[in-house]
Amino acid sequence: MPERSKQKKDRKPLYYVRKRLFSNIPAVFGMLVILISVIISILGYSIMPDNTPYADGRADQISKQPPGFKVLMLNVRKNLDIKYRKYFERVLFGQESEYRSIPIENYTINTNNLTIEAQIYGEKDKTVLPLVDVVKPLYVGKSEKLDSHESGNYYYDASTQTIIYLDLHEKLNRITKSELLNEFEAHCLETRTYLLGTDKSGRDMLSRLLFGVRISLGIGLISVAISFVVGFTLGSLAGFFGGWIDSFILWFMTVVWSIPGIMLVIAISLALGRGVLVAFVAIGLTTWVEIARVVRGQILSVKQKQYVEAAKAVGMGSFRIITVHILPNIIGPLIVILTSNFASAILTEAGLSFLGLSAQPPMASWGVMVNEGFGFITTTGGFYLVLFPSLCIALMVLAFNLFGNGLRDAYDPKTSTK
Repeated sequence: MPERSKQKKDRKPLYYVRKRLFSNIPAVFGMLVILISVIISILGYSIMPDNTPYADGRADQISKQPPGFKVLMLNVRKNLDIKYRKYFERVLFGQESEYRSIPIENYTINTNNLTIEAQIYGEKDKTVLPLVDVVKPLYVGKSEKLDSHESGNYYYDASTQTIIYLDLHEKLNRITKSELLNEFEAHCLETRTYLLGTDKSGRDMLSRLLFGVRISLGIGLISVAISFVVGFTLGSLAGFFGGWIDSFILWFMTVVWSIPGIMLVIAISLALGRGVLVAFVAIGLTTWVEIARVVRGQILSVKQKQYVEAAKAVGMGSFRIITVHILPNIIGPLIVILTSNFASAILTEAGLSFLGLSAQPPMASWGVMVNEGFGFITTTGGFYLVLFPSLCIALMVLAFNLFGNGLRDAYDPKTSTK
């Protein structure tokens, strides 16, 4: 019994913070949503059905299709020298597809002249393509390596059932008819399922929503980091040194605080130019005031403590006193504010993207997706274009707010409501 009671006395305050946090079910739900979002961001393109850069693999014939839509795809080899990225590069930046995908309803192969006749999805006319042009990347341009009376980059020798063709580097290659048909069946036909349907350009909605997680978490992380650095620096200077420094910083905070945040973000974005990075900086430069106010107030109450006076007495520098002795004692309230700013940054970025001031097409930001779907909301299938990204924005903001409220109650149980 004495040992058990001694262990309870030795428990640090952080133990009780964790205990209160994990007993808060809404906060745990928010934390799980955030954790899953972080995992999705890290895995990136490796878990997207469409792993092309920005998930921009489009097929206009299947635009605005509902969730669960299935279609047969004819994959036509591009006559391009595709650069293949290493695994981690593909996870971060995606991989350009070596095929051009065409949605079709049916097809027939003419084995005599080796052509494919395909009925394109939603169209009346059929298209006829040389089978070798579908399967292999061919040389583009004039060449003297093949007989002038034959096709420019390949010909079919019916007597030996062999196709002789020029590859991308103008080298002669041979492939038999049976090998060509086998490659076609293995690589050029694909039944694709769009779990959340397609957008107005026939792109996979699920892939673009997953990519949007990166944008949202990225805007939150970078803008919160900027706001923390600016707010903590100015708040520390105002609270620790006081005097005219405190008065000037208080005046500056009042000026910034009096300007509506969204208007200030728009003004900075217009001044610096459109783009995701500019939006990151703009949001960070407009959300630091609350951090500075809290840091200033906390330092004013802490700097009179005996351990701070003792640190000054032994000649310790101001920067070290603030970072080593004062910061650990105010980290709790700061975490709560930073979590709240995270949610605010995500919502603000979505608004900027909707207005065209943040992420630019084809980048898959949730705000951009809402904007693209807004004009089609009354058309067939257009409702989903707005619904899915809006739900993602709402869920992410809710998760950070629930987690922030849980942290607030965990660090200060007197603020919790019953």
